[in-house]
Amino acid sequence: MRDDDTIDDQGARRGMTGRSDDTPSSVQVGVLGEARTRRSLRTRLGGLVNLRRRPARTRVALAAGVLCCLGATAVAGAQALPAERADDRAGTEAALAERSQQAASRAEVRTPVTIVPDATPASPTTASPTTAAPTPSATRTTRPKPRPKPKPRPKRIVPVAGLDQAQMDNAKEIVKAGRAMGVPRRALVIAVATAMQESNLYNYASGVLPESQNYPHQAIGWDHDSVGLFQQRPSSGWGEVGQLMDPAFATRAFLNALLEIPGWEDLPLTVAAQAVQISAYPDLYAQHEWRATEVVAAVLV
Repeated sequence: MRDDDTIDDQGARRGMTGRSDDTPSSVQVGVLGEARTRRSLRTRLGGLVNLRRRPARTRVALAAGVLCCLGATAVAGAQALPAERADDRAGTEAALAERSQQAASRAEVRTPVTIVPDATPASPTTASPTTAAPTPSATRTTRPKPRPKPKPRPKRIVPVAGLDQAQMDNAKEIVKAGRAMGVPRRALVIAVATAMQESNLYNYASGVLPESQNYPHQAIGWDHDSVGLFQQRPSSGWGEVGQLMDPAFATRAFLNALLEIPGWEDLPLTVAAQAVQISAYPDLYAQHEWRATEVVAAVLV
């Protein structure tokens, strides 16, 4: 026998199934959206859960109805999908168009913005380093250092009385040494004339004393150990070899011996020279007196 409750219940489910037959069209499904579809699915799934409480026939009938509803929903969703994709495509195209307009607006020429600095006046207690009045620095006037005066070059005396430059330079050394001693002019003439006779105003070294050749010299003689402008002999006590090779030292040695002769100023030149030199030819000094006088005058100018 049939159970009326079961039949009625089947009828009730068929009514629910019948309501599922009123599935909205593809247009309506697209408009109603995903919410109504989800709610319909939950309703049908709930029916499947309750099948376990129903008799076998009722469960079979309800399962068949649910499957039919699911198939209809799938077909409707498949029909509505292109419409939804079309709506999405339209929305995407609209968004792209809006972005392109924004990019175009960004590509337009922009008006430069002028930044106005803050016009708030600075506090009177704090002075800005840019507005502070510069403190004048003390200017130091540096005077140029005076240039050192160049040392005066020794005056070069033009040779006179038939002398060459070496002879004239030696005569100058004799006059210079005599002036340093403060001797009178007559003593200078006697000294120059004596050197003219003894060495011809050349600074001689000695071949007998090889040591003498280690000093500046202009000729070499062989008259015993006589050296220098005045041919003074170290063996006679005039001085060391190196000292007698110095024109200044040799001149001082000669003049010191001349000044020791009493009344030398009034003696003839040849007598005065011979008193100092003690030469084997005492009369030969006189021949150089006039030349010696001219040379001394040229140096003292």
